Amino acid sequence: MSNAIFVREGTAFLATPFAAGPWHPELQHGGAPSALVAWAAEQVETAVPMRVARVTVELLRPVPVDRLEVATEVIRNGRKIQLVQVQLLHEGKEVTRANVLRVRVADEPLPAGSQMPRATSSPDDVAEDDQFRDSLPGAVNFGANFDMRRIRGGFRQLGPGQVWFRQHRPLIDGEPLSPVARAMAVADFSNGIAPTLPFDEWTFINADLTVNFARTPVGEWLFSDAETWAGEDGAGLAMTQLSDEQGPFARAVQSLVLERR
Repeated sequence: MSNAIFVREGTAFLATPFAAGPWHPELQHGGAPSALVAWAAEQVETAVPMRVARVTVELLRPVPVDRLEVATEVIRNGRKIQLVQVQLLHEGKEVTRANVLRVRVADEPLPAGSQMPRATSSPDDVAEDDQFRDSLPGAVNFGANFDMRRIRGGFRQLGPGQVWFRQHRPLIDGEPLSPVARAMAVADFSNGIAPTLPFDEWTFINADLTVNFARTPVGEWLFSDAETWAGEDGAGLAMTQLSDEQGPFARAVQSLVLERR
């Protein structure tokens, strides 16, 4: 078995068991396709230097741990913004659709007091944690791709979650892991590290994921400070602030479908 989450097969990508999520061993964790579509959009050339400002992922169908075709289309290609649509297809059916917005980068010195807030936490201050690898069925799954240092929360601990993540496994065999793809993978853990319903009695699968980036993250360690709101109509929201060791860089939101097992 490859040591990557995906293996390239021509124009397609074969998911390995490291893409599997907690709900079913043959279905992908949302972080795997979310990271893959971000990577695909970043391969599209831009007219001027740009960075990713937003990624919106629609998980239209369960994404199998199988071979996926990737299709990209440039919707808008300007000098200030670029909008790329990415589709993941399984056996000809669209399973994931994403819109990736990129904005031009420029040297714009800011006045005093308008800079981003600084970091208030460090992974060096938190003990290692392997609950996602040991407490969920099967040791080979998406959680096995990360070193984790948990302050609070988790799949079996109700309430807000705060966890440092470091992805140690490549997204695509033979390809470097981009900062945005790394962030998308971590962002999709929001509902998992901050549940309001017990995992053994409920599923709370996300139907989408949107991440807005104030800047590009730096470094290997990323911090998710997440909470979940459960509505009384079978739907909810999971939200997180994403930080690196310098401080916050993005916010993410997931729309949840709540169901009893």
